[in-house]
Amino acid sequence: MGFGSDASLYSSVLTGAVLFGSTLISIATVDRLGRRKLLISGGVQMIVCQGIVAVILGVKFGTDKQLSRSFSIAVVVVICLFVLAFGWSWGPLGWTVPSEIFPLETRSAGQSITVAVNLLFTFAVAQAFLALLCAFKFGIFLFFAGWITVMTVFVAVFLPETKGVPIEEMVLLWRKHWFWKKVMPELPIEDGWGAADAAATANNSHK
Repeated sequence: MGFGSDASLYSSVLTGAVLFGSTLISIATVDRLGRRKLLISGGVQMIVCQGIVAVILGVKFGTDKQLSRSFSIAVVVVICLFVLAFGWSWGPLGWTVPSEIFPLETRSAGQSITVAVNLLFTFAVAQAFLALLCAFKFGIFLFFAGWITVMTVFVAVFLPETKGVPIEEMVLLWRKHWFWKKVMPELPIEDGWGAADAAATANNSHK
C-alpha cells in the first residue's frame, strides 16, 4: 500500500492498540446496553467497513498494484474502524455469551466445545486467507462481509438478550423465545414447582 517495509509492524501495533481500547468500551457498556445491541451494532459496522475496503481496492487499485497515499490512509482508517467494532462486540462477546447460555449441568462441556470450534475456525481462516485473497482479490472483503451478515442476522433473530439473567434461570429464557421454545423439552413439574412459579420467574428474568 505504499507505506514502506515497516508498515506491517506499524499496522500490527496500531490495530492492537485499537483492539485493546475497544475492548475496554465493551467492558464499560455490555451490562448497560446488553449483548444483542453490541453484537448487532458491531456487526453492522464491520459489514460497512468490509464493503468500503472492497470498493476502494476494486475501483482504485491500479495496474501498478499500489494505491495512492490518500486511499491507503483511508483503507487503514476503515480497517481500524473494523477492528474497533470487532473489539467492542464479537471479539469479547464471542466468549461472554457462550459462558452464559449453557445450563449448569452442561456448561463445562458446552464451553469446551465453544472454545474448540472457535480455535478450529480461527486456524482455518488463517490458513485459507492467502489462497482466498489470491482467488477473490478485493472480493475477499465481500466474502467475509457476507459471513458477518449471516452472523448478525442470526443474533437479531435467534439470540435472546442474556443481560441480567442468572444461569439458573437461563432455561426459562429459552422457553420464552419464539423459536427455541419449539425445540425445548417439557419442563418437569416437581417439588412444588408449578407453572405459576415458572411464569413468575420468567417474568422477573425478563424485567
